[in-house]
Amino acid sequence: MALTSTQILEAEDTQIKPVDVPEWGGEVLVRGLTGIERDAYEAGIQQIRPKPDGSREVVFVRDNARAKLLVKCLIDEQGNRLFKDTDAPALGKKAGAVIDRLYDVAAELSGMGDAVEKEIEGNSEAAPSGDSSSSSPETSDDLSTSS
Repeated sequence: MALTSTQILEAEDTQIKPVDVPEWGGEVLVRGLTGIERDAYEAGIQQIRPKPDGSREVVFVRDNARAKLLVKCLIDEQGNRLFKDTDAPALGKKAGAVIDRLYDVAAELSGMGDAVEKEIEGNSEAAPSGDSSSSSPETSDDLSTSS
């Protein structure tokens, strides 16, 4: 029997995983992003840049991208976020190995997996910390038709 819209909307489908962080002396809870949160995160690490031929392209900005995800995914036992978005620079100063481990868990729980990670790692350019990004993400198809 197919699910109804009510059943889908009432389903508790956001995953939470405890992760031991011996470097920090304990355990943290990592929660996967909702669809809206994931879209906002991905839009925040993208930048639209002009190409020499006049068209535009979407590039991933690696500047602290892992910590920017983690501030959205680390929660307390009541499900409240531990960090505000503005805490990402401070969290990004923690040990890279720990940030990588937690990022991998957060990305997996958020359904981001390898695709976003490959984009982040594959982009050789990082914008300076103060750069802003578009609030409405566009696909490469959208960009190729708009000039």
